Amino acid sequence: MAATNMETLELTNLEEKETGSKWLAFGLCGVSYMLSGTVSTLMSVYLPVAIPELKGQAVSQAELGEIGAYVNAIFLYGWMVGGLLFGFVSDRIGRVRSLTLVIGLYGISTCLVTIVPDWYSLLALRFFAGMGIGGVLLLTTVYISEIWQDKNRAVMLGILAVFFPVGIVTTGSLNLIFSDWRSAFGVGFIPVIVSVLVLFLLPESDKWRSTRTHVDQPEGLFNKNNRANLLSGSLIFGSVLIGLWGIFSWLPTWVQTLLTAGQDGQKERGLVMILLGAGGITGGVFSGMLINKFGKKATLMFTFGTCLLICCILFLTNSTFSNIIYVETAVLAFCFGISQGALSSYIPELFPVSIRGTATGFCFNVGRFFTATAVFFIGSLVAVLGGFGNALLVFTVPFLVAFLVTARSK
Repeated sequence: MAATNMETLELTNLEEKETGSKWLAFGLCGVSYMLSGTVSTLMSVYLPVAIPELKGQAVSQAELGEIGAYVNAIFLYGWMVGGLLFGFVSDRIGRVRSLTLVIGLYGISTCLVTIVPDWYSLLALRFFAGMGIGGVLLLTTVYISEIWQDKNRAVMLGILAVFFPVGIVTTGSLNLIFSDWRSAFGVGFIPVIVSVLVLFLLPESDKWRSTRTHVDQPEGLFNKNNRANLLSGSLIFGSVLIGLWGIFSWLPTWVQTLLTAGQDGQKERGLVMILLGAGGITGGVFSGMLINKFGKKATLMFTFGTCLLICCILFLTNSTFSNIIYVETAVLAFCFGISQGALSSYIPELFPVSIRGTATGFCFNVGRFFTATAVFFIGSLVAVLGGFGNALLVFTVPFLVAFLVTARSK
C-alpha cells in the first residue's frame, strides 16, 4: 500500500511539473509574440522624427514617404525570409534552440537601433528584426501545437494569436512614454532576456525528439504525400492574408471618403481602427472554442463565408457614413480574428512533425510577397474602378478562394 501511494505521489508530482513547464512555455512564447507586434510597428510611430535625425537635415514629405517605404518593405521581406528559413532550421536543430535564435535575433537587432548611425544601417537592422519576427510567429505556433494536449490546443493557439495585436497596442503606450525614439527601441532588451530563459528553462518538444530517433530519409516537402496540403495551406493562408491586409490597410481611408466635405474624420477613423483591433483580439480568443465545438474545417468555412458576406454589405450598401458601419466593421474584425486563430491551429496539423516547421513556414510566408504587391496596387485600382469602395471590394475575392479551397481540402 505504501509503495502504491508513493508511486501515485510521484506520478502526481510529474504531472504537475509537466503542466507547470507547459504554462511557462506558453508565457514565454506569449511575451515574445506580443513584443513581435510592438517591434513590428515601433518604427512606423517614430519614423517622422527618426529619419530627419539620421539624415542630419529636414526632409520633405515626399522624401520621408520614399525612405519610409524602403524601411517598411525591407522589414516585410525580412519577415518573409525568416518565416521560410527558420521553419527549416527548427526541423533540423529543434524547436527550443530555434526559438532562442529568432527571439534573440529580433531583440538584438532592435537594441542596436538605439545606436544606429544612419538610415542605411537602419535598413539592415530592420531586415534582421523582420527575420526574427517571422521566425517567432511561426515557431511559437509550431512549438505550442506540439507540446499542448489535444483537448485545449486550439484554444491556446487562438489566445497566442491575440498577443500580436496586444503588442501593437503596446506600441502606442511606448510612444507616450518615450519622446526620444532611440530610447523606445531599448525595449529590445526584453526579448533578449526571454531568449535566454527559453534556452535554459523550456523543454524540447517530445514530438520533435521522436523524429530524431529514426534514421530513415526525412520526408520531402514537395513529395506526393505533402504536395496537396502544401498547396491548399498556402492558398488558404495567402488568400486570407491578402484580403485581411488589403482591407485593414485602407479601411480608414475609405471611411474618410464617405464623410461630407469639411469633416476631418479623426473620430470616425480612430473608432474604426479601435474596432479592428478589438474585434481581432476577441475573435482570436473565441477561435479555439469554435474549433472545439464545430471542428476546424466548419469553423474556417463559416468564417470565410461571413467575411465575404460582410465585405459585400460594407462596401456595396454604404455610400455615406453612418453608425451601421461601426457594427459591420466590428463583425468583420471579429471574423478576421477567428480566421487567424483558427489557421494557427489548422495549418501546422496538415503536416508530419518531421517537416512541420518547414511546411508551416512555407504556407505562412510564401503569400507575403504577393500580399505586399497586391496591397500596393490598391491606388491603381481606385482610379480604374472609381473609388475606394469598389477597389476594396476586389479584396473580398480572396475570401471566396479561401472558402472554396477549404471546402475541397481534407
